[in-house]
Amino acid sequence: MDNGCLQTWHCDTILSTSTSRRQVGSRGQQPQQGSPDFPLPSHFLQLFRGDPEAFPVDSASTVPGLLSIFHEQEMTETVHDSDGRGYLATFVGKNGRLPPLVRGAKVDRYWPTTDGRLTEYDIDCVLYDEDSPYQNIKILHSQQFGNMLVLNGDINLAESDLPYTEAIMGSGKEDYADKEVLILGGGDGGILAQAVKLKPKMITMVEIDQKVIDGCKKYMRKTCGNVLDNLKGDSYQILVEDCVPVLKKYVQEERLFDYIINDLTAVPISTEPEEDSTWEFLRLIMDLSIKILHPKGKYFTQGNSANLTEALSQYEEQLGRLSCPVEFSKKVVCVPSYMELWVFYTVWKK
Repeated sequence: MDNGCLQTWHCDTILSTSTSRRQVGSRGQQPQQGSPDFPLPSHFLQLFRGDPEAFPVDSASTVPGLLSIFHEQEMTETVHDSDGRGYLATFVGKNGRLPPLVRGAKVDRYWPTTDGRLTEYDIDCVLYDEDSPYQNIKILHSQQFGNMLVLNGDINLAESDLPYTEAIMGSGKEDYADKEVLILGGGDGGILAQAVKLKPKMITMVEIDQKVIDGCKKYMRKTCGNVLDNLKGDSYQILVEDCVPVLKKYVQEERLFDYIINDLTAVPISTEPEEDSTWEFLRLIMDLSIKILHPKGKYFTQGNSANLTEALSQYEEQLGRLSCPVEFSKKVVCVPSYMELWVFYTVWKK
C-alpha cells in the first residue's frame, strides 16, 4: 500500500464515530469506510483522538506505538509536545509531506467530503448544540466561513454559502415577482430571506424542526436576517410541520405553485438497504411536488457532490419515473464551506 492509501484510511477512521451523512435533512451520505491492509494496535483510534483516559498527557509516551506503522511506509515523523493539550505531528513520506494534524482540540476540525477526502476546518467554538426529536443540531463557528449549521454531523450551510442559496433558487435567472413559492425545508432561513427580497406574491416554507429555526434565528442572522423572528410576514408564512402531509393536502386542494424549492436532503450515494428509505422519500417528494407545480413552473433542488456521478445518474433515472413527464437541467457550483463542487437541478413539466 502506498502513502496515499495510508492517508485515506486514516481520514475515514479518524471521523468514523463522529460523522453521519445518512439522515434525511442532511446534504449527503458518508461513504463506507475501508479496512486497513496492515495490523493496527487496539488503541489506534484512541491515540489519534487524543483520549486522555487511555493515554497519559505526555505525547512522547503515546506516539511510539504507532511509529513502526509509519516506518513501514518509509515515513519519518516530527512530534511536538503541547503541554497535555494534544499533540502536533508532521509525517514525511516518499511522496511528500503530510500536513500537520492537530489533536486534542475541544471541537473536531476534520470532516470528510462526500467522496471520502479529509478536509480541515478552522472551527474554534460551538455556539449551539441541541437534540430535537428529529436530529442533532449544532451551529459551529469557523473563522473563514462564519457560523455553520451542522445537522447530524453533516455541514448543511455556512454564512459564506450564498452561492448555494443562489443556485437552488435558479442562479438569478428567475422572476419571482408576484409568484407563489413553496420552500421544503430551509430551516436556516437563507432561501426565505433571499426570496422575500424578490417580492413574490406569497412564500410558504415548510420546516419540520422548530429547534433548527430557533438556533438559526439567533446564530445565523447573516444568513436569515430577521425572517425567522416571526412565523408570518407580509409575503411569507412558515409552517412547522412535516412536509409530506402538507404536500398531499395541496394535491387534494389542487393548489399550484410557480416555484418549488426542495432543500430537504441530498441524493443518496447508493441504493444500499439503509438508504432505500431515503430514495423512497425523494421519489415521494418529487412526485407530490410535480403534481402541484404550475405547468410553466420550476422545481429546484440540490443533488450531491459532482464527483458522485453514479449517484447523480440514479437520481436522474428517478426523474424519468415520475407520474408526470419532466425535463431537467443541472448546474455545478462551488459551495465554500463544502470544499467541493455541488450539483443543483432545475426540473420542469414537459
